[in-house]
Amino acid sequence: MQITNSGIKTTAGPSEWFTGIVYIDPVAVPSGASRLSASSVHFTPGARTAWHTHPNGQTIFVTEGLGFAQRRGGAIEVIRPGDRVFFEPGEEHWHGAAPTRFMTHLAMLDVDDKGNNATWGDHVSDAEYAAAPAIGDA
Repeated sequence: MQITNSGIKTTAGPSEWFTGIVYIDPVAVPSGASRLSASSVHFTPGARTAWHTHPNGQTIFVTEGLGFAQRRGGAIEVIRPGDRVFFEPGEEHWHGAAPTRFMTHLAMLDVDDKGNNATWGDHVSDAEYAAAPAIGDA
């Protein structure tokens, strides 16, 4: 058993991966035989990931706020606290906060044999993001 006492360092999400202001708190870091990576990701209103994939898939669990998730070619879905979203391995997708709401989710995944957790693509354009349902429709 290993206990890590409250030494978590919040970091800003890199601009190569995110549009807007995003903060990341590591929860689980792969080490030894464990390949689990988990982070609490805090999106400010309108902030979102770039398009990306994960070699072994990804589960996000919304803990607060209101946001959106979309897989390439699919509809933009509204996500709320308690919602769990699984993205298949290699499925291109993005997720982020609604335009007027914060959103926080736990992001959980297994890294691949080389320690890679994601392949990042283009940023979600303002036009792509604007296709999300209106908050009143959420």
